[in-house]
Amino acid sequence: MSVLAAVAARLPGVSRVLTGKNHELLKFATVGAITFVIDNAVWYLLKLTVLEDHPTTAKGVGILVATIASYVLNREWSFRTRGGRERPHEAALFFLVSAAALVVNVTPLYVSRYVLGLHRPHVDLFTQEVADFFSGSVLGVGLAMVWRFWAFRRWVFPEDVSESPTGVPRP
Repeated sequence: MSVLAAVAARLPGVSRVLTGKNHELLKFATVGAITFVIDNAVWYLLKLTVLEDHPTTAKGVGILVATIASYVLNREWSFRTRGGRERPHEAALFFLVSAAALVVNVTPLYVSRYVLGLHRPHVDLFTQEVADFFSGSVLGVGLAMVWRFWAFRRWVFPEDVSESPTGVPRP
């Protein structure tokens, strides 16, 4: 029995039904929480040290590191029962979807910094950091999360892959 199933068995009725119906979403959200911490740790480490003048680049690097962790965790846990694609094909699709998500994720940060001018010397350090966190880690991550969950279920880890990439039915 999985840990999630054991927890769900102890939950009251409505919670148990919600957990059962949305187990993939809950696992995906857990992976998202873990990779959120990885992304932000790398982002702030780089942003406050070697990439101080390039916060968007630092955010991109944080996202890339978190994406690698995300693939392993989503493949082996969140969407373990889905798929049927060969791993190289699946990984290519995963990283293609994640590349699009990276653009979605950094766009609010870019707009905040370079369109709205929410950076020093135009605003104080506190305002800059709050704007960076909200645009890069709240708004950007939220938009990218919605995109990833939909795209992963649709293309990367589909419910059933009954045909090969060449259109020939799988045995």
